[in-house]
Parts: sequence; structure tokens; C-alpha cells
Amino acid sequence: MYKLIIRPIFFLFDPEKIHHFTFSLIKFISKIPGVSILFKSLYQVNDKRLKRNLFGLTFKNPVGLAAGFDKNAVLYNELADFGFGFIEIGTVTPKGQEGNPKQRLFRLKEDQGIINRMGFNNEGLQMAIQQLKKNKGKVIIGGNIGKNTATAPENYTEDYVECFKGLHPYVDYFVLNVSCPNVSSHAKLEDADYLKELITEVQQLNAKETVQKPILLKIAPDLNNQQLDEIIDLVATTKIDGVIASNTSVNREGLLISNSRLQEIGNGGLSGQPIKNRSTKVIKYLADNSNKSFPIIGVGGIHSAADALEKIEAGADLVQVYTGFIYEGPSLIKKINKAILKR
Repeated sequence: MYKLIIRPIFFLFDPEKIHHFTFSLIKFISKIPGVSILFKSLYQVNDKRLKRNLFGLTFKNPVGLAAGFDKNAVLYNELADFGFGFIEIGTVTPKGQEGNPKQRLFRLKEDQGIINRMGFNNEGLQMAIQQLKKNKGKVIIGGNIGKNTATAPENYTEDYVECFKGLHPYVDYFVLNVSCPNVSSHAKLEDADYLKELITEVQQLNAKETVQKPILLKIAPDLNNQQLDEIIDLVATTKIDGVIASNTSVNREGLLISNSRLQEIGNGGLSGQPIKNRSTKVIKYLADNSNKSFPIIGVGGIHSAADALEKIEAGADLVQVYTGFIYEGPSLIKKINKAILKR
């Protein structure tokens, strides 16, 4: 029903507006008695064979929702009913910010992709904390954190530290988002020396806490082999808990959409089917060249159960969906989990 009726209607409207409308709709429907139970019966697959134990956490299944969908942690309780094993909120920055000027979100229907240049639009740390206090404990929550656009380069670390301290009591794991192509001074955030400094600072704070939370690094799909080798060395040196591969891409090769339309859209991060092979290649390189020495969460272009299995076979321990969730609907999570059980 989703692909036949709901998606064609949704795709008639502006992507960002329909995103907010969908949030309001799910919120409203979920308040109707019995609807939560209905969603669970339709979409959840509960089987102990799906459980995964990683970095001290037990995931009820390996399929998660990637950051960027529930930026302000307003819908995670409701989204948990759709069968996710974990949900990543954010990216959260210390201060709320509007992000980049609209229009900034574009569908590539021919390619089953999305281009966005949202620019870390979110309501800020304190709003995220208030929302996370409503956590009903249905699902593991990840906190994806970043810097404010206006923050000077010498103060980047302070932004990450502020978010880490604020969210620490409320999330189960952290993701340092250093690979979004829609933020300023992107180059510094991919500098190996700076990343070591940032990771070390956050880890020292973590060590002071009564309960330590896993910390992961989210990387871009556009890194070359030398840069991926640096990531492997970085993980070995810092002992960070894992890597998420990968974020959106700035590469536009092989798209079916016309060049003239791409020029109209402009810059931004590409997600969905067009980056599927790129992200899988990154996962495989990291797994093979590190002798699978750290956990990997695979994300990028998962639109089917086969896509998810491909990521797992390449070396991913968990997978995340985002664009595939928009194109395929909530049944995608169930299909992936069932395929994993058959496998």
C-alpha cells in the first residue's frame, strides 16, 4: 500500500514539507488506542537470533534508522514500533540553527536517491534533552553530534564536548559526525590529526563517567584508500568503539538524472541507491584491511533485503536505513530482518 498509494501522493509535494507532515501524522495516529500494537504486529520481527551484542550493547535486531530522519528526537518512541533495532537521533548541535536556505532537499526519483544540503538544521542540545527525557525505553538510541555552523575552527571540539556532556545521560551510544558535506570547514573535520585530538578529548570525558558510552566515528563514502588506511590507523590508535560507513556523497557519477537538473539542484550530499556500491566498497575495505578489528555500521543505499545482506557480507555488523525507508516504506525493516533469519 505504501509504494502503491501513499508514496505517489507524498512525492507530489515538497520533500521537506512532507517530512514534517509525516511526523505530525505518525504522532497523531500513534495516539489512537491500539495503533501502536497494530504497527508492532505489522512490522516487528521478534526473534532472539536477530540479537547482536556490540560495544557493550545488546541490539534486538541489526537494522537501525540513520541520523537525519529524527533530528530533534521527537518521533523515536513512535518509530520504534516499526521494528528498528536502534534509532540514531540528530545531528544535534549545541545551539539550535536554521540550517541552509530552502529549498535544500531534493528527490532524484530516477535514481531512487536524495540530495540534501540541510546544514545541520536542528533545535539544539537543550531541546533534544527535553525530548529524550520522554524515552519509553523501546529501543536503543544513538546520539549523533556535530558543531554549529558559526563556530570558529579553534572551537570545534568545544561544540562536540558540550553535546557529549549534555546527551550522555540520555543516549546509549554516540556518533561523532565529522563527514557531512553540508557544513563549513569540512576539510578540518577530515584531518587525521584533528580527529585524533577530538576523539581523545571525548574519550577522556567518557572515562570520567560512571557508565561509559560507546563512541563511533561516521565517515564519508568518498574517501580514497589512503584516507581509509588513516581511518584504520586512527581506530587502532584511539581505540574508538567503531565506524559508521558511510555518510552522504558529493560524487555525482553514474546518475540517470539530467546534468541540467543536477545544476539546478546545486551542491549537497547524495544518498540512496546511487551510493550503495560506494558505501559497500568502503565497508569491505575497512573490514578486510583491519582484519575486522572493529565494529562497522553499514549505511548507504539500502533499499532491499538484498542490499542489507550485501553490506553484512562486506563486513557490516549492523545496518542503517534512511533514504530506503522513504522510498520503500516501513515494511523494509521487516523484510531485512526476515532475510537475515533465512540467511
